[in-house]
Amino acid sequence: MRLLLDAHTLIWWLGDDPQLSEPARAAIETSESPLIGAGTLVEIAVKRSLGKLDVDEDWPEQAQADGFAALAISWLHAARLQSLPYVKPTGGKAHRDPFDRLLASQALSDGIPIVTCDPVFVSYEVATIW
Repeated sequence: MRLLLDAHTLIWWLGDDPQLSEPARAAIETSESPLIGAGTLVEIAVKRSLGKLDVDEDWPEQAQADGFAALAISWLHAARLQSLPYVKPTGGKAHRDPFDRLLASQALSDGIPIVTCDPVFVSYEVATIW
């Protein structure tokens, strides 16, 4: 099964953090193709460079060593992203996080579930594992 990991999921996986749920951990361990979306790679790199995220500098090498592959942004993903609605999951505010929106468009375009505890993806009708 192919899986897409949200940023927090990858970080918790790499840090062997107990916040990663057992179903999420099992899904990653048994996945034939665990993927990290291009937007998630950029999100982690940007937040780390700004000092907003405490993750090892060699996190890309760690992720590759653990068998994760990158999912590039395709024309199909871009087309889906521009037509993705701005959902209002909580408090009546439109969800505008560009990294989450890109991840949702990749998941919807390719029919891949996202391993995440973020409830916003349910609003996009994306399959999630947690």
